Amino acid sequence: MSTVAERVGADPERFWAGGVLTAVVALVVGSLVFPEAVYDGFIWHYFWGPVQADANSAVCAIRPGSTVEYLYDSGACTSATEPVAYPGYTLVSEVGYMVTLLVALVGVVFLLRRLDLGTDRRFFYAFFPFVLFGGALRVVEDANDAIPAGEALITYPLNTLFISPIIYFTVFAVALAAVLVSVAATRAEVVERYDRLLFAIGSVILLVTLGYLVSLVITGASGVEFYPQVLVTVLLGATLAAALTWWLIERFVPEVNAGTERIGFVVLWGHAVDGVANVVGLDWMPALGAGRNLVPKHPVNQFVVDVTGSVLPSSVLAVTGDTWPFLVVKLVAATFVLWVFEEEIFEESPRYTILLLIAVLAVGLGPGTRDMIRATFGV
Repeated sequence: MSTVAERVGADPERFWAGGVLTAVVALVVGSLVFPEAVYDGFIWHYFWGPVQADANSAVCAIRPGSTVEYLYDSGACTSATEPVAYPGYTLVSEVGYMVTLLVALVGVVFLLRRLDLGTDRRFFYAFFPFVLFGGALRVVEDANDAIPAGEALITYPLNTLFISPIIYFTVFAVALAAVLVSVAATRAEVVERYDRLLFAIGSVILLVTLGYLVSLVITGASGVEFYPQVLVTVLLGATLAAALTWWLIERFVPEVNAGTERIGFVVLWGHAVDGVANVVGLDWMPALGAGRNLVPKHPVNQFVVDVTGSVLPSSVLAVTGDTWPFLVVKLVAATFVLWVFEEEIFEESPRYTILLLIAVLAVGLGPGTRDMIRATFGV
């Protein structure tokens, strides 16, 4: 059977580059010709506006004319004329990020093909610390929001580099640089295996990021606390939840994990961290003596909380909280994804499969790491 590229008579890389360029040109031209509809109503409203509002610690941002104003009162935001951008995610932006991620993955596959990388499972494990780094780096911006402006290391507009979706490009740039350094060191015979050096570079960057957060605690920075019980609870709960799910899969439906093997447990653990971090952060912070509960940052989290709160009686919610179904949803969804990755997929498209699994891990462990560390440091 012929490939898509063969049927359209185009080189795959040029075909991909042409599609990306066409989309970019369409957005640029649309923003120039129809600025209110394309830029104000779509790009700014759902993507850049939330970043600006978050970077300025505003309740929302509005765009009257060609200017941007920041509002710090929820009532003013509610009565403001659209477009109104709130910090965080919307369903539209999450779909946009998903599409962007899939397109970017294709481009990365082409890059890895040129570098002759990414065909074995070691590539997946080498990127593990970079996923943790992405979540930790996001907390650096959270911490800078929490401390007084004069003590902040990163301020606007530099802090936009650490807010979604810009942070994805920031982490990607750091990871890409680490890959190029690792490949160059391997080809120069400085190291024997690129994946070990890549893992080491990611680990060092992660430790430096965490070290900055710890330094804020040591120096007594205002607005930053340290609750080790939160970190222990999330890690222990996530490990137990992932281990139980893994045991159930291996015991009753082992075919689900026949393709991913040990990678499957890592993926389950990453999504369990996200689930448990949300349960602890949104429901159990006061019970752990770790301050107030956090506020949901994602529409899906908020949806689960709203549905659970409307279905279960208050007497039950007082004991269980209203976030625990999110953990169940995360584990069920991760299990389904593992089932999709059959052994044949690894054989037919190893690079794209490994990258997809890294992406699957990142969409769980990345936000989960942020929520876990954010709750640990009280920011």
